[in-house]
Amino acid sequence: MPPPAPGDHEARRKDVSEAVWAVLADKGFGGLTLRAVAAAMNGSTGMLMHYFPTKRALIAHALDLLEVRSAERPRRVRPAEGLPSVRAMLLDILLLTPDDTARNRIWVSSWDLALADEGLAGEQAGRYARLRGMVRPHLEAAGRLGQLSDAAADAEQLAAAAVAFTHGLVVQALFDPDRFSADVQTAMLDDFLASLGRAVVADRHPSRRPGLPGRAAG
Repeated sequence: MPPPAPGDHEARRKDVSEAVWAVLADKGFGGLTLRAVAAAMNGSTGMLMHYFPTKRALIAHALDLLEVRSAERPRRVRPAEGLPSVRAMLLDILLLTPDDTARNRIWVSSWDLALADEGLAGEQAGRYARLRGMVRPHLEAAGRLGQLSDAAADAEQLAAAAVAFTHGLVVQALFDPDRFSADVQTAMLDDFLASLGRAVVADRHPSRRPGLPGRAAG
């Protein structure tokens, strides 16, 4: 089969990405195959080979797609500088809605594949480094504003601790959702942030996102 014409390439690639996402949402990375993607878009594996000549290329695209979809999802408004903003960012990661749970199930299902490939592992490490880098400026602001119990604390180290805590809580909630409900996750995050500083936002139920009415858990 000849490759798609240049004018059709981007439109077709968008269709392919939608099919990849549909497979991820349904089966996770464990079920991500060229055959499954082809079936999702009523296409052929031969056509997909023009985009993904190897299974690794398909996985790499899926990881990039997952990062983009995660970045584009609705976020909470940052309420104030410092720890309140850190809190809002970390709440956006937790399993507070069915969509949050589905997205995190996909992420966790990718770990085994990424760990088995040095290149993919490096790319995944880069994603987590970028997340820590997004949190760090807000912790630096918390230090300047006197919100931290230790004004001289290393913001980079605190960002690493905050992200590690949050992702650990995500894994616990995936395996035991009854024990780690949305309210429990929120309370545990508040306790963690309280251990860092003097002035964490007191509202325990700010998980409604602007523009998303009726989503009491986030």
